[in-house]
Amino acid sequence: MDPISQGALGAVTAASAAGRENVRKATLVGWVAGMLPDADVFIRSAADPLLTIQYHRHFTHSFLFVPVGALVCAVVFWILTRRWWKLSFGRLYLFSFLGYATAGLLDACTSYGTQLWWPFSDERVAWHVISIVDPIFTGMMLILIVGGLIWRRAVWMRVAVVFVICYIGLGFVQRERTEALQLALAAERGHEGIERATVKPTIGNLVLWRSIYEYGEEYWVDGIRTGVFGKPSIYEGVQVPVLRLEDLQARVPEESVLWGDLERFDHFSDGHLMWHPDHEGVLGDLRYGVLPQSVKPLWGIRVDWEAVDEHVPFEGFRDVGEVERGDLLRMLWGEELTWRRGDAEAE
Repeated sequence: MDPISQGALGAVTAASAAGRENVRKATLVGWVAGMLPDADVFIRSAADPLLTIQYHRHFTHSFLFVPVGALVCAVVFWILTRRWWKLSFGRLYLFSFLGYATAGLLDACTSYGTQLWWPFSDERVAWHVISIVDPIFTGMMLILIVGGLIWRRAVWMRVAVVFVICYIGLGFVQRERTEALQLALAAERGHEGIERATVKPTIGNLVLWRSIYEYGEEYWVDGIRTGVFGKPSIYEGVQVPVLRLEDLQARVPEESVLWGDLERFDHFSDGHLMWHPDHEGVLGDLRYGVLPQSVKPLWGIRVDWEAVDEHVPFEGFRDVGEVERGDLLRMLWGEELTWRRGDAEAE
């Protein structure tokens, strides 16, 4: 998730194990430890734009690396604070361990993908139960952290941990409900035996979800509003042809730099490849769209078939206009949209 959420969860987890005299210290250590795994964003190269996405949520987020990352955090705090804090190294390491251990688990709850099992597996674990930015989730933790810091009571932090567990649990429930709605929608269309079915929450909520499944050599993309209360709403989208990595193999030498980049982007996007409808030559990641039912990807790589020995550029397409923002708000409230499916295809 976003760095603030990562830090906040690390803080409340670490401070939950602290006595009253150490609540503030544990909060600081846990916050830093919770954010530390995302230092992998500094692994980058101007000559290789995909290096950043390749190593983000990589080894620093794996279970095996937690003791090492916690040790780094504890050593730094020990060097900087040992004269003033009078806190044993063992306590510092405990707070660092608890804070650091939350990062990979929280990221795995999103749909981006996290390599929890490195180095034994390069699987990108993604449970699709919370958005990468969720103001309710983060805001409640921050309120409870402030209370805990003011009154120096770990009980505030423990309440925050309980809230986190309940909120993520609600995400699992909402995901299951949305998957059932997705199957019902596919059945209405006569689509039996769908493949690669995925649902993921849209930005900042657990109500509006993006639905993707494969059927008949096409990806079917829809928006599903799975309200906690009330009747669900379906926002039908459009279809795009299924594009597999092997479909590109005939155009690229397997030993080339370009083929290596195509493989890395395919792994990053969990195989959800598509050609951007508005940008020629851009291979996009279908998992993320401007709107839940949109087939306009938020990012992609620009492919030059002639430059097989050069790394591809990574580009973002995150401009959201007034129309898109209005449609998103209407879908969040469960209102009907004025556009037709043909309009969506024209977009």
